[in-house]
Amino acid sequence: MPDVGTREGKDRPLTVHELNQLLLISSLVLLIAVAAVRISSRSGLPSLLLYLGIGVVIGQDGLFHVKFDSAALTQVIGYAALVVILAEGGLGTKWKEVKPALPAAAALSTVGVGVSVGVTATAAHYLVGLEWRQALIIGAVVSSTDAAAVFSVLRRVPLPSRVTGALEAESGFNDAPVVIMVVALSAAGPVDHWYVLIGTIMLELAIGACVGLAVGWAGAYGLRHVALPASGLYPIAVMAIAVCAYAIGATAHGSGFLAVYLASMVLGNSKLPHAPANRGFAEGLGWIAQIGMFVLLGLLVTPHELGDDVLPALIVGLVLTVVARPLSVLISLLPFRIPWQEQALMSWAGLRGAVPIILATIPMVTHVQGSLRIFNIVFILVVVYTLVQGPTLPWLAKALQLGDRAEAADLGIESAPLERLRGHLLSVAIPEESKMHGVEIAELRLPAGAAVTLVVRDGKSFVPQPATMLRRGDELLVVATDPVRDAVERRLRAVGQGGKLAGWLGTGESGPSAAKNPRPAKGHGSGRNPAGRSRPGGDRGLADGPVMDTDNDRDPGAKAGGRSG
Repeated sequence: MPDVGTREGKDRPLTVHELNQLLLISSLVLLIAVAAVRISSRSGLPSLLLYLGIGVVIGQDGLFHVKFDSAALTQVIGYAALVVILAEGGLGTKWKEVKPALPAAAALSTVGVGVSVGVTATAAHYLVGLEWRQALIIGAVVSSTDAAAVFSVLRRVPLPSRVTGALEAESGFNDAPVVIMVVALSAAGPVDHWYVLIGTIMLELAIGACVGLAVGWAGAYGLRHVALPASGLYPIAVMAIAVCAYAIGATAHGSGFLAVYLASMVLGNSKLPHAPANRGFAEGLGWIAQIGMFVLLGLLVTPHELGDDVLPALIVGLVLTVVARPLSVLISLLPFRIPWQEQALMSWAGLRGAVPIILATIPMVTHVQGSLRIFNIVFILVVVYTLVQGPTLPWLAKALQLGDRAEAADLGIESAPLERLRGHLLSVAIPEESKMHGVEIAELRLPAGAAVTLVVRDGKSFVPQPATMLRRGDELLVVATDPVRDAVERRLRAVGQGGKLAGWLGTGESGPSAAKNPRPAKGHGSGRNPAGRSRPGGDRGLADGPVMDTDNDRDPGAKAGGRSG
């Protein structure tokens, strides 16, 4: 097996035979990683751990003994992967859900980060014995959260939109100040005074925000007014605009990560042509970026060298989890009067994912003293405390009574555009405890221009009659014309929430009113992509009603943050 990324082989070109081996290994790793998503969804563990495990297994201490020790290459690939993951996350972020949580998310990603860094660094210095620079680097590195990891274990426990919005926005925003802080602390020479560092962070964030909003607006305007010759060019253009925002922001000495996230959020909430295809393409790239990044990080770590750093990692992680994170949440959210149950969940939901491990390569590249130990401590901390926190998050959400059963019993809706026919084919799944159980087809009162064409029950399909009664577990195919597509979805939501009397009892819209005043269609497609991944918690526009995947829904798992899931 050829060495990958080692000093001995860095100047030797890759041969065709080695390329064949590399392609074979890469394709097998991708297939195994795709299968691992299924295991992750059933076990409740974030998929990042499985991807890391794949890298460790094929690494130099594993089965295939692949040697990889290039921290610089890992950092470059990790940065590129983070750009793609943040772009995917921004494209899937729904502005109406994140907007109410923006002030809390901004406080968590600035004040909260500062509190977390201070408490964690103090513990690393006095309890573990690290020098102050090393302690501050570790404190900064592990202060970045990963909402994708959170959502990947909360798919079956929907949360209030204020919680999910805050966690999602925090994960998109806090990468930027953390990266700036780690780079400054890892630079050669003396560290800047704290007020200089804070000023630098604020300036770079301001530049990145301006660049991201400007590029996103200009890109959305251009895509709406320029007719491209092929639909497949739109997803490429969207991703190119997002990457361009990062590059411009970084070149202008601003935060490129904040720029790409904001630009993507603007694009994702604009009425762009072929919006579902744009999100599906970005999501596919996001999965590839996550898999490649985590496998590479697994390759970089050397398991037999971790033994001496297990105890320090456990100590630092314990302080971070039970002291630093809760304290940062408490102080950051003081002005917002958020209930203590939600604060408790946010404190425990501070999962760490890809970003801390990638940031831990920065001091290795700049040759900071003790950088290898920093990397090992961060790696162990992320793995161990993800194993502890991940499976217990759903339990904690239910114990705090934040997992609403009514929301959990929501309909699952997918939409496939029939562009040439100017229609939509909606696939509706009726879960347990849905109030659509027992409703007859005629009692749905769908707007004119829509009809239930097929029902799948117990593995058998049939064409329903007006008196056909719906049951739990049924899957429906609903055909809707383009003008009434949104009205049909609102009506299905209302029935799922309030049953056959929805509308007349003040629950949602009634069929006739929806037919008379259909809302203009937002676009084609579905928030659930061809791979079938759906966003946990979905659309909470109806406070007590079912949650469904809609045109603007996103999958957090991946998150994640849009990042790691």
